[in-house]
Amino acid sequence: MGRILHDTPGCCLRAGKMACRSASVVGSLASRHFDETSRRAVDWEMLQARDPGRDVTRSTRRWGVVVGIALLWAAAGLVALRLSRGAGPGAAPVREPLPKGTAPRLGSLGPRLTSNETSQPLSVHGENLVPGLRLSLGPPLSLELPLTVVDPGHAFARLPAHVALPENMSEALVQAWLVAPEGRPAPEGRATLTVVNDAAFPDLTTMVASPDGRTLFILAPSMDTVFALDVASGRVARRAVGDGPSALATWKDARGHAWLGVVHRFQAELRVYSLETDAPPRVLPAPAGATGLEVDGARGVAFIAEHVEDRVHAVSLEDGRERWASGVDPNPRALARWKDLLAVGSLQTGQLELLRQSDGVRVSTVVPGPGVAIVGGYTERFRAQVMGGKAPRALVASEKLGRVFMASLGPNVGPNPQRMEPTNNGGVAVVDPARGEYVRHRGFGAGVTEGLALDEDAGLLYAADVGIGRVRVLDARALMAASDEAARGAVLQELAMPPLEDMPRVRPAEDFLKKGRAGEELHSGPRAVVLSPDARTLYVLNRFTRAVAVVDVRDARAGQARLVRQLPVVESRAQVKRRLGQVLYYADLGRTGITCDGCHIEGHMGGVFYEKTTPNRVYRSPTVLGSRDTPPYFTPASNRNLLETARHVGGRNRFHNPDPSDEEVEALAFFSSLLSTPPNPFRGEDGAPLQEVTLPDGHKGMPARGRALFEGQGNCTKCHPAPLYALDQDPATRSQFHDVGTPLALPLRTEYQDLVPGVAAPSLAGAWDVWPMLTSATAGYGVKDGHLVVETRFPLRAVLETAGPKHGGASTLSPAERDDLLAFLLTL
Repeated sequence: MGRILHDTPGCCLRAGKMACRSASVVGSLASRHFDETSRRAVDWEMLQARDPGRDVTRSTRRWGVVVGIALLWAAAGLVALRLSRGAGPGAAPVREPLPKGTAPRLGSLGPRLTSNETSQPLSVHGENLVPGLRLSLGPPLSLELPLTVVDPGHAFARLPAHVALPENMSEALVQAWLVAPEGRPAPEGRATLTVVNDAAFPDLTTMVASPDGRTLFILAPSMDTVFALDVASGRVARRAVGDGPSALATWKDARGHAWLGVVHRFQAELRVYSLETDAPPRVLPAPAGATGLEVDGARGVAFIAEHVEDRVHAVSLEDGRERWASGVDPNPRALARWKDLLAVGSLQTGQLELLRQSDGVRVSTVVPGPGVAIVGGYTERFRAQVMGGKAPRALVASEKLGRVFMASLGPNVGPNPQRMEPTNNGGVAVVDPARGEYVRHRGFGAGVTEGLALDEDAGLLYAADVGIGRVRVLDARALMAASDEAARGAVLQELAMPPLEDMPRVRPAEDFLKKGRAGEELHSGPRAVVLSPDARTLYVLNRFTRAVAVVDVRDARAGQARLVRQLPVVESRAQVKRRLGQVLYYADLGRTGITCDGCHIEGHMGGVFYEKTTPNRVYRSPTVLGSRDTPPYFTPASNRNLLETARHVGGRNRFHNPDPSDEEVEALAFFSSLLSTPPNPFRGEDGAPLQEVTLPDGHKGMPARGRALFEGQGNCTKCHPAPLYALDQDPATRSQFHDVGTPLALPLRTEYQDLVPGVAAPSLAGAWDVWPMLTSATAGYGVKDGHLVVETRFPLRAVLETAGPKHGGASTLSPAERDDLLAFLLTL
């Protein structure tokens, strides 16, 4: 499987990886010690490149002592949490004596980067491992975890959720070692684990209103919290809602009662709260990995999108019974109901699927192709070269207008004679659901359109732009008019969302609103918009300032919507450097339409694109999650760490208007370095892989047998060694490029693609949530009639079944052995 490292304006690269370990400079002495250590840490790669004989390992150990002292200082006064001794859940007690002359040895711990947002499985790789061992994690965690030992080389544990860290500590570098039962030889070896303090980093992502419009419900996923904002008084209440809340919905049932629903990524349940009483919520079963929620209150049905099996589930609100489940394109999120249809948007394919609400049967798939209408923005002149769509970030449907409106970065432009890399053109697409047709895309040429709200009666559409910090007021009827020129005049107003006074800025005030740049409002980050029931007030959720803007839209059609006030939701001045990095990750200062999030949505993948200049071709967009430990980046490798990457890509994203400052580079690299891989859903309560895994195509496999094949007959560890399953995880084996016989490119206008063989082997950690695969994206995509088509939703199998003799030993495996190997890969 080939890794893509791209050098494109707008792609913060293959997973934006790095060895950057900086932490917040705001706070205690411990924070200052930790930050200084981090600045030295990010330079390890450069130091070794300049002086190959330098003992980086020794430097790491020396600075690890400094980090340990600093973290001990920071942890003073905290109560240490220590888990009870004993075997992990499901592990049978074993009393076998350790062979004489041998001692358990800890070789590595994976993942090396994890989060305290939820419970995380950990993998221990070592030698002479025996039941009864425990994993000890040093300060500031001070935990001892039971291990489930499956053989002498492999053991597993689970880090509990919400381990406490000081609020201003963005990450903690923790030493790990093994502890043997009393009377056994002392284990050898140490490893490090970096824990990101997501639980203390408020991030508001979703907002809905109560049916009467009096209360706004705002989701903070990393805090497992929903905030209730009373719009009249500005008072805020908070409620814990379960592990990893991901989507909200409000509705009235057939009897007129009002409800709030919450689904979760890490907890397989739908919580239903009464908005009229203080009764505890009803808890209904729901699929794991939920990402989207849409409710038909009159019929008592909740539609839940999830990305573990990539399905939409229809669940009864009466008893939680599943009425149907339908497979959809990878990573569905945005949902909208239109008459008897349900529109489902895929973040990976950029396609919109229309399902029947009654039984989940797919009626049509809507995707732009060559010649589609594009009005406005840089991509308008590349209509003929459109190869597909970009991720639907929000959907809003109107039966009255007969249309579905979709926020996205527009049609996806592919290989073209000019070899231009236009890619992103944030705006609003118009879809005719009755015909299953993509009508047109109205591009704005700048920013990233993220949230939508529709006033059907007035024919007004409100679009939040997180990239430039503005809300656009659009004439919905002009957008859907027969004439492209009418659509060109659809923008009635752009309203800036000024940041709160105490919000730190990424640059001096004089650097904004000049030479075509965006204004200081990009520090606000409008993410979601909600219209009041009387359509007189628009509420705007500003992600970075964590406040809700109240906008009077009574005169919006005349272009005179006005900001009335801003209501803070949650105040936090912790982790300032990380917050500035978040702004830079999403911001479009140069008004180019190109941002890090544009190609790596929420730090993850974002489909495919044609760019990179040298070599210029179609690439898959890689994930940034968990990538900081596997530099270098790009193909060919040209950036040794995230600092170099942030400087290079950050400048290109803006077209060097202006080049990022040193402070911006550090903040952006730091934020990217803290994006960790989410917990694997194919692990058990003890952190170990499930005994049997059902594959996406219905086959079943045994991960334990698959692991033996991976390390043996499959010959996979040569390019994918543990614990991150990538050669780039260690300095000694980095930058090894291989030609393993995988396709060089999608067969789409190859005369405009540079077909260069040889790529670095990608990390397989989190492979269960990667689509498409291979640098060329050919494990997932195919080509038909000049545009991309989805050939398989299970790219791992496509990789194995097309692997030749140059790609490990997969070609020698039997069908049953392939199922076992695939099951193992899904647990990584």
